[in-house]
Amino acid sequence: MQVKQVVTIAGIDSSGGAGVNADVKTFHNQKVYGATIITGLTAQNTYGVQAITTTPPDFILKQFDSVFSDLEISAAKTGALFSKEQVEAVIQGIKKYRPKHLVVDPVMVAKGGAKLLTDDAIEKVKIELFPLAELITPNLDETEVLVGYPVDTEEKIHQALFDLQAMGAANVLIKGGHLKGSKVIDSLLTANGSITTYTANRTNTKRTHGTGDTLSSYIVAHLAQNENLLDIMPKAKLFISKAIKEEINVGHGHGPLNHWIKG
Repeated sequence: MQVKQVVTIAGIDSSGGAGVNADVKTFHNQKVYGATIITGLTAQNTYGVQAITTTPPDFILKQFDSVFSDLEISAAKTGALFSKEQVEAVIQGIKKYRPKHLVVDPVMVAKGGAKLLTDDAIEKVKIELFPLAELITPNLDETEVLVGYPVDTEEKIHQALFDLQAMGAANVLIKGGHLKGSKVIDSLLTANGSITTYTANRTNTKRTHGTGDTLSSYIVAHLAQNENLLDIMPKAKLFISKAIKEEINVGHGHGPLNHWIKG
């Protein structure tokens, strides 16, 4: 049986809810084969991150060589990259192998508040990694760090979309889950300059750990299957909403999504 193959370039969540763990679960759910390039390890649970160990840059590059020299990778995504050295290694690997589709999820802070990307690494991501991306998927907090001003209104979100696109990414998705209100609105700016919004009812729950990872990996799975981004997004939004709404009882803090759902 022929199967599309994708790779996540990110860190491991030892409690299983976010990072590479969420990516691989989503890939499996969406029937693509998921490989991994590990940028770091976390001692982590639903309360937060207790410790981080980063992967040596040369070992990141060895993982790139192992994966891309053997597997037929149709799409890739990045998650937590931790430091400038890890970012540089990932950029080098991406430039060497040039996956057809690249989604960059600029993960900066874990749910519990732990910093997952240093300040100098953020600059490297903006200047060198974003221009390689077909899509970037920051949440509102990450967007504010990237653009340097508050993003708390529809007007500011639209301004931020264009400012982020100017950094080099073809398409920009700003996730609106951190704004208060009964609706969660995500905003997509495509390469042709058009903005589309995707709205869902907010679920009153603290079981949202790994939401961003799951959304970006869902998109990667469908880009690998040669689907158009505008066709993918409504399905992705529905999948995330359902994974949050159909809760599973895991952990005592910010619990993980339900990756068993159909969608």
